[in-house]
Amino acid sequence: MKKKYLIVIANYYKDISKGLLDNALKLLKNSHSIKIIEVPGVFEIPVTIAKNIKKYDAFLALGCVIKGETPHFDFISQASTNAIMDLSINYKKPVGNGIITCLNMRQALARKKKGAEAAKAVISVISQK
Repeated sequence: MKKKYLIVIANYYKDISKGLLDNALKLLKNSHSIKIIEVPGVFEIPVTIAKNIKKYDAFLALGCVIKGETPHFDFISQASTNAIMDLSINYKKPVGNGIITCLNMRQALARKKKGAEAAKAVISVISQK
């Protein structure tokens, strides 16, 4: 039976997000039903998943946070990670965390494969008996 996946992708850094999504879709596209919702930034990912939690079997959170000169990076990174983990545990549904947190754009560009790693993790969890 096909599983229903929701991919929530933050498009703040469009080129990075596209790379994360392309790599995730390579693993998912042929064997699953997939819907993609774009949000402005990673902070909006958890609430979008929460609004759709009963409609899908599994989720992927994709996006990028790059450290700037203020503590905003730390707050956004921690808040989104905690919210994603809480959703996964509370609803007992896998949420792949493909939100990359980087110190600069060079690091972000080098981590586009993290979308596939998040997809692989979700597939592993959803396949458990």
